[in-house]
Amino acid sequence: MKKYFVFVALAFSLFGSTCLVHAQEKVDLSQSQMPSVIQVPPEALPSGHFDPEAATNAYLAQIPASARARSDAYFEGGYWLILWDFLMAALIYLALLGFGWSAKMRDFSVRLSRFPFLQDLIYWIQFMILTFLLGAPLSIYEGYFREHKYGLATQTFGPWTGDQLKGLLVGTILGGVLVAALFWIARKLPRTWHIWGALVSICFAMFAAMIAPVFIFPLFNKVTRLNDPKITAPILSLAHANDIPAHDVYQIDASKQSTRMSANVSGFGKTMRITLNDNLLRRGSPEEIQSIMGHEMGHYVLHHIYKDMLFISVVIVVFFSLLRWGLDWSLARWGQSWRIHGISDVAVLPLVFLIASVLGFLFTPIQNTETRVNEHEADMYGINASRQPDGFAQGAIHLGEYRKMSPGPIEEFIFFDHPSGRRRIFDAMQWKAENLQLFENQASR
Repeated sequence: MKKYFVFVALAFSLFGSTCLVHAQEKVDLSQSQMPSVIQVPPEALPSGHFDPEAATNAYLAQIPASARARSDAYFEGGYWLILWDFLMAALIYLALLGFGWSAKMRDFSVRLSRFPFLQDLIYWIQFMILTFLLGAPLSIYEGYFREHKYGLATQTFGPWTGDQLKGLLVGTILGGVLVAALFWIARKLPRTWHIWGALVSICFAMFAAMIAPVFIFPLFNKVTRLNDPKITAPILSLAHANDIPAHDVYQIDASKQSTRMSANVSGFGKTMRITLNDNLLRRGSPEEIQSIMGHEMGHYVLHHIYKDMLFISVVIVVFFSLLRWGLDWSLARWGQSWRIHGISDVAVLPLVFLIASVLGFLFTPIQNTETRVNEHEADMYGINASRQPDGFAQGAIHLGEYRKMSPGPIEEFIFFDHPSGRRRIFDAMQWKAENLQLFENQASR
């Protein structure tokens, strides 16, 4: 076991050294960027022969072929990463079980404390550190090298690693509380642990969603009130016109990590807030910003956070039911060889994560579809509220820097958690076609 840890540490150090060397390499992406300034094409101007399909194609034609090829390659590469992430996780969990490392970590925890609660926490700390190290090579490639290769990252390796370590710390603290509570339930209620475990997990998910904007996000980025009236006044006016009790607009310094333009609605209950990042502020037109913020307000008005929590709650209940069956079946076959004494033995944790990984991998299209439906609803609300279809089209093109613009229908169903860029532009142009009277002053004369 000690030799194994030395090997992991050495491999991680060597890989980190390689990262520092490659981090100095510059990648010229100047010829493959999405256009920063997007004009309304003639085909998208209001007229008696306005055609949403032609307007959509005209917007897409503004994207350089090299930029579209780059974004397509980036997004399509993500399809394979779904598989590799799953396989890497499965191999790690199987190694912890099959080589007896999980049992040894449990034994070490027992030697350090006679209290089951502390034993669970000590095991969890070991589990988090070991899986973090074992998964580091793929994580570094996926989160650092690949993001830099496609011009989407701005951090050097040191700050990027610091953020990963912060994430490890947050996951260790919050996850440790949940793990200790779930194993306490498993010991006290061996017949109905899956029912109570599901309820506790649902409450924990709601709690995490509620505290994230206030206590977790600021660990990684600076979140501040936006004080530019030129930007905030139209946004707050839009909010008040749609009966949204907003008094502040928030911004986040996402540019310290990424070039991505985005906004989001986060929080739960009184901590719910709408935030846009500084990349959007720097590159987005006023119309684009208003349309995107209208979209985020749509999430608020349509109660998507609450609907998502209901969906997640159903998923958690189903997962715990399947988990009980999976654990009983697996432990009956291999529990003795793995030296796992039952469901309440913390050494079973890699098996829990293995089953979760399998179910999560198979669940990907369903999860993506649920999210994509919500995003489409927010799109339509945002266009209706902001009345900025061209700004929305421009936003879709900018988001196309890291999303494939024109996928096939099956491809979109399986892999897209947002409507495709082409679909979003077409929706905006279709809305414009039905509301041409609002844009008469733009019509050609």
